[in-house]
Amino acid sequence: MARTTLPGGNWTLGDLTVTRFGYGAMQLAGPWVMGPPADHDGALAVLREAVALGITHIDTSAAYGPFVTNRLIREALHPYPDSLHVVTKVGADRDQQGGWPTARDPESLRRQVRDNLETLGVDALGLVNLRLGDATGPQPGSLAEALDTLATLQQEGLIRHLGLSNVTPEQVAEARSIAPIVCVQNLYNLAHRQDDDLIDELARQGVAYVPFFPLGGFTPLQSSALSAVAERLGATPMGVALAWLLRRSPNILLIPGTKSVAHLRENVAGAGLALSGDDLAELDRIGR
Repeated sequence: MARTTLPGGNWTLGDLTVTRFGYGAMQLAGPWVMGPPADHDGALAVLREAVALGITHIDTSAAYGPFVTNRLIREALHPYPDSLHVVTKVGADRDQQGGWPTARDPESLRRQVRDNLETLGVDALGLVNLRLGDATGPQPGSLAEALDTLATLQQEGLIRHLGLSNVTPEQVAEARSIAPIVCVQNLYNLAHRQDDDLIDELARQGVAYVPFFPLGGFTPLQSSALSAVAERLGATPMGVALAWLLRRSPNILLIPGTKSVAHLRENVAGAGLALSGDDLAELDRIGR
């Protein structure tokens, strides 16, 4: 597919201009985000198609695989175009059982930053998100020591911008008292609307909100209202869900993942759907 105008336009993360429609690379790793992909060449094709479509925001982490998605991104896209920004995440490791043990002490964070630099093949990381919480969601507690470590690495020139992932509003406020934060990456979609107030507050502050699992994650979104709107528009439910997110707030950036070039194109087309006022009102009731 030829390069096209992506839905949603652009957003600026610090001094990094990215398309609001991005791509999340997590699904390119093997089952449960462990090991290599079943189709190595297919994974490279998806990444190259994302860039060909004009996407300039790719989300990854050295923990995916581990190291698998970073290495695929490097193989497919290095040397990176100046317009492309690869965003990564630190704060958790992987164990042999596929778990995500916490790794937020200074030594672990420095190691994870080095791992990302090496596997992506760059001298500095454009944006690093600090992952807090656990598999059950955000957990209360101070992030000061961890963010101080990343802020020091930023001062050393290894990181350009800082973000947060899986955090509470209180942790966002604490983080912003320590260092500039350009984005927050939390679980949010049509059916999980717990961050509505946070999104609105971040929009007023000019901070991006990046929903992970925008289509429900391992359990795809299911709703009679979503299906009804999709049928009325002649679209897929997932396309409608993406289009709703772009309309929800101008600071929302999308990073839906897929292993398929065809599905990537479908997601881009779906996110560009025009939703009427009646469509939006019907969809808004899903998560409330």
